[in-house]
Amino acid sequence: MLRPWFEPLFLTILRHEYASSLRFEVGRDEVHQLAPPRAASQLYVHIPFCESLCPFCSFHRVQFRPEKALGYFEALRDEIRAYHARGFRFSDVYVGGGTPTIDTAQLVATLELIRSLWPIRSVSVETNPNHLNEEVFAALASVDVGRLSVGVQSFDDGLLKQMQRYEPYGSGAAIRERLLQARGRFRTLNVDLIFNFPSQTLEILEKDLATLRELRPDQVSFYPLMTAASARRKMQQTLGSTHLDRRYQLYEHILAAMLDEYEPASGWCFSRRRDRSAPAASAVIDEYITDADDYVGVGSGAFSYVNGWMYSTTFSLNQYRERIASGLPAITRSKRLSLKDRMRYDYLVRLFGMSLPYTYVRCKYGPAFWVLMAPELLVMRWVGATRYDPDAIRLTRLGMYCWVLMMAEFFNSVNAFRDSMRLHIRQELEARAAPEVGIALKALGRKTLDG
Repeated sequence: MLRPWFEPLFLTILRHEYASSLRFEVGRDEVHQLAPPRAASQLYVHIPFCESLCPFCSFHRVQFRPEKALGYFEALRDEIRAYHARGFRFSDVYVGGGTPTIDTAQLVATLELIRSLWPIRSVSVETNPNHLNEEVFAALASVDVGRLSVGVQSFDDGLLKQMQRYEPYGSGAAIRERLLQARGRFRTLNVDLIFNFPSQTLEILEKDLATLRELRPDQVSFYPLMTAASARRKMQQTLGSTHLDRRYQLYEHILAAMLDEYEPASGWCFSRRRDRSAPAASAVIDEYITDADDYVGVGSGAFSYVNGWMYSTTFSLNQYRERIASGLPAITRSKRLSLKDRMRYDYLVRLFGMSLPYTYVRCKYGPAFWVLMAPELLVMRWVGATRYDPDAIRLTRLGMYCWVLMMAEFFNSVNAFRDSMRLHIRQELEARAAPEVGIALKALGRKTLDG
């Protein structure tokens, strides 16, 4: 199955227009203070610690050390208190990482604080398969976590070994058994998988899909493999080089398997219907996809989007703790989006959730949206990616794939920023370190370091 004829040109335009318009510039650290948005927004909480660092992962994560994690969580709760004192209101919480459940006592204390400060409607937490046990279930239940998202990536033992996840997180059979234990414990159990690994065949993907049909989780998120430049060399050594020509074929197999029992909550997340008349599982939320106009990120390496501005907190754990202890905001980078870029952002994010209501466009932008966005709107309709219903613009089946490509390029632009920030931290360390330490740091190349 060939990929769409327009995909190479489409990707070129995306990288030039969408990715560059949402890219931060890396310079000197600055002090940025957010102004509270008018309405309650989503709170994203970043826990960067992992037991094992996967070679393909581009998120901000560091090796877990208990003493370092304790200081981090204390600073994190102080940052949350500061947002409350300044009048911010939050309605939903998403905790990502890293592995947020790596220290359940500290995670619970943080969520207890959040619930004591705001009337939170929903809490979603990420975890890894080895944390699916009674102790973690009880801890999360004590703070009413409604959605648990489990990073599985694949059930295939060969792929898990190549990903360096087999030893720390278990075999495909062990992961399957742990997911069976987790089923029914939360209002929504989400399983994260990745497609288009270099050695992933259609047969491997079909076996993963068969396991999902057996497990019947409430949600399944199928992400395309997205890797930052810093992780690409290590990934190629362990997994090989990706084949972009296969991406469409694999995605179509996923749709064919999922859409019979699941409905798309986004281009890569599918929510199961209990029966034909029942509502699907609760809508997907994550660090960037949200029904709220604004979201605030707390913790080192978190992002925020508030009042048309994008922000990033420091990627240095030491600097993060120092800034919070000094009463300074953790945000060190910002970017003001132009009116056209704000329209593009809403077009991208809202349609990734499958529809862009006309009422939303009219209330937020008025007629200017249809004028400034005319080229994108016409092209997407021309290639068959969108249809215009009486109440909203909606994605077609082909459009779902187009928006997966668009979101992947958006994530890639964020990953490029993460790369630059990690390099920025390394350069700071070299400048302060003794000569012999500086030599050792240089020998590490572009390996991720944290200040």
